[in-house]
Amino acid sequence: MVSKLSQNWKYVIVILLFLGWSIGNFDRFFMNYAILGISKDLQLSTSQTGIVLSSFFAGYALMQIPGGWLADRFGFRKVIITALLAWSIFTIFSGMAWSFASLILIRFLFGLGEGSFFPSASKGIASWFPQNERSRAMSFMLTSGTIMGVITPIIGTQSMQTIGWRTIFYIAGAVGIIFVLLYMIFLKEQNSSTAEKVETTSKNKAPLRDVLKTPIIWNLFIAYFAIYAVQWGLMTWMPTYLVDARQLDLTSVGYISAIPAVAGIIAMLTSGYILDKLPEGKDKLIAAVFAVLTAVFLYLMAFAPNIAMFAVYQSIVTVFMSFNIVLIISAPLKMLSEEIVGTANGFINTGAQFAGVLTPMLIGFLVDAFDGSYTVAFIMLIMFALLCAGSLFLIRPKKEVAYLKKVES
Repeated sequence: MVSKLSQNWKYVIVILLFLGWSIGNFDRFFMNYAILGISKDLQLSTSQTGIVLSSFFAGYALMQIPGGWLADRFGFRKVIITALLAWSIFTIFSGMAWSFASLILIRFLFGLGEGSFFPSASKGIASWFPQNERSRAMSFMLTSGTIMGVITPIIGTQSMQTIGWRTIFYIAGAVGIIFVLLYMIFLKEQNSSTAEKVETTSKNKAPLRDVLKTPIIWNLFIAYFAIYAVQWGLMTWMPTYLVDARQLDLTSVGYISAIPAVAGIIAMLTSGYILDKLPEGKDKLIAAVFAVLTAVFLYLMAFAPNIAMFAVYQSIVTVFMSFNIVLIISAPLKMLSEEIVGTANGFINTGAQFAGVLTPMLIGFLVDAFDGSYTVAFIMLIMFALLCAGSLFLIRPKKEVAYLKKVES
């Protein structure tokens, strides 16, 4: 009876995680479009805009490892509910920003609030799903980001022209608080003895410092940092780039930005299914090749002769990046024991968030330094894609997985 309930309830859990992460992604993605109005209203320079876009990631990065540790120690449910409540409150506060300094502080605190969700959700997936289903479960949750990548540009650009960016932040925060109540009712740990299980096994699990001695964890950290440097660079600056460099109006930006996101939805779901079928080792080699191809198509994006080809190239980049993102973040769920997967994934995801801190600011400074030209920014993104490829090429799975099993025992 319990087994049957667990078998069915895991789908409720992953749907809840999907919906919660959809709200989180909308709340932070909307800033990439709201910043067009915010910069005008608060009279921000390009460099200041980059700092605002990066301030969220500073707080978000700081909470990755603590968030994963808290989920491992106290269970993912409590941490996720707290994270959702906190970021919903600061989403509302985002609509109240009155200056450059206040906006940086609010977005930093927003990042702190949201930072615990992802590593805790990874813990939840590892708790509820068998090993051979975890890439698919993770890809389903991550698809929320690509779906929001379709919805947010359209809703964001249209709503900014009607009700304004402040009101959208208020509405999004209120929706998040409603979901806190739903989570309190329906989000469950694997069973009533989960906390006891974590406590009794914690003495036997491999400490994070031992896990970090194996190169594969650092390779995944670097690869995730690099691929997300590309991801956040494109997501945070593409609306501004399309307006400034390609002379598109706000409505056109919304629809053009949605095209790659549609490709990303299909790629994310397909990637999870493929990765659960691929043998260990071959998956990382394919991802490395895809990272090289990402660099190639970023170059083609930079010099696309028209907006149609630009959208095609960006869609291809999104497909390749989706495969890499699912592989990197689901690898620990398959390699590590359930008791430490939250902490380990929090560490690896910290790399992605450092990229979120660094990349938007760098692009802002580069564009200012080169008189409004985005060419150097694209070159920087190409170098990051090649860094991801190099890190994945260096992984030696059999040797390192054997080491992980040894330290866990």
